Amino acid sequence: MEWLKEPEKHFDKPSAHLSKNINEKGGVCVGDIQEKANPSQSTISQYLSMMQKAGLLESTRHGQWTYYRRNEATIQEITEFLKDNL
Repeated sequence: MEWLKEPEKHFDKPSAHLSKNINEKGGVCVGDIQEKANPSQSTISQYLSMMQKAGLLESTRHGQWTYYRRNEATIQEITEFLKDNL
């Protein structure tokens, strides 16, 4: 998740992340996430799908590629909940 917070800092090649000029919310291509994390693409896809279903991630299709980004609103809600209840 940290990599998706600031993809420009964590992914060397510009094609790894969807520029905010193309999409106002940006995002990182699943293939580049897999390359950086090392598990198989199917494993990464399962993890990303679970995080998306939980509301932690959002995705955008751009051509044949799917780009993922953090859902900052949900992450902030969870952070506040944990602060208040732990």
